[in-house]
Amino acid sequence: MKKLRVGIIFGGRSGEHEVSVTSAASIFKHIDREKYEAVPIRIEKTGAWSFPGEPPTATSAAEVIQQARAAGLGGGGPASADPALSSLNLDVVFPVLHGPYGEDGTVQGLLELANIAYVGPGVLASAAGMDKVAMKMLFASRGLPVCAWHGFVRSEWKRDRAAVLARLAELGLPAFVKPANLGSSVGISKVKTPDELVPAIEIALAYDRKVIVEAAVPKAREIECAVLGNDDPETSLPGEILPSREFYDYEAKYLDEGSKTVIPANLAPDVVATVQRLAIECFKAVDAAGLARVDFLMAGDSGRIFANEINTMPGFTTISMYSKMWEATGLSYSSLVDRLIQLALERHQEKQGLKTSAL
Repeated sequence: MKKLRVGIIFGGRSGEHEVSVTSAASIFKHIDREKYEAVPIRIEKTGAWSFPGEPPTATSAAEVIQQARAAGLGGGGPASADPALSSLNLDVVFPVLHGPYGEDGTVQGLLELANIAYVGPGVLASAAGMDKVAMKMLFASRGLPVCAWHGFVRSEWKRDRAAVLARLAELGLPAFVKPANLGSSVGISKVKTPDELVPAIEIALAYDRKVIVEAAVPKAREIECAVLGNDDPETSLPGEILPSREFYDYEAKYLDEGSKTVIPANLAPDVVATVQRLAIECFKAVDAAGLARVDFLMAGDSGRIFANEINTMPGFTTISMYSKMWEATGLSYSSLVDRLIQLALERHQEKQGLKTSAL
């Protein structure tokens, strides 16, 4: 049987470039070589596309970060023209890109235009999953439990800072200030006093034009659940994050060694069922497909569960929460990669029957 050519796009222009490189290295290492011919496609931090002869081999995001720092590599710069993907004769693409310019619907839109099957949610779900303000609105419209929040854009902040601060005062403290369109906890601050709020907003605005501020959940436990499927998704056993710091920030995720995970999470059976049900509801709220990791906050005082966010292309190394939760549920990493590729092909095939002309 002819092997399927799988283009694995990794890197990207976002602050999660290093995480993406590590995720791709895991996929290249574990993909079934009897069934698939894996083709590396790299996007540099400048936006330039390349076709390296060898796939990445980094075993951790920390390793990639240290290599980048040692080489003095930074981000930014104009993007170059995208490659002619059609000339690569790919059967399916695995865009293992995290954060803006990859996980946010931009690359998904490119692949839709090229009519190439790809792993993961489509343009709408990817964009909504990246924009935390849009995400919260979709969650709320479906009746899902979310914590109190306010969102605003840079122009509002510049035009009437006092009005924005007045709205934020309704949330109380502590609160979390976040760039609306970023992941891996980049640019996030926990604000405990009024004096910390403005500097935290300025930090968030350095990464994005839109900011979301969320009321902190008391004594929160960080619970995550993996979702897999298209129209009839399944869920894994939930896991729990035990961060080495006060909250699960970028350093705690990728550079500290003290953060721990508990899989499956120590939850009562009825709570597990609730988390799994809400995870599927979140998945459907943004019209996701393929895969997603849904993150929840569980109040330590009341036990209330809040839908925090959905990650439409979560970290995908063998030690990432998404793959570890599925492993605990009985699905190996290699089998997970295979299932995702098949889901991508199934969804793409379904689209081929749609009319593209009114004539």
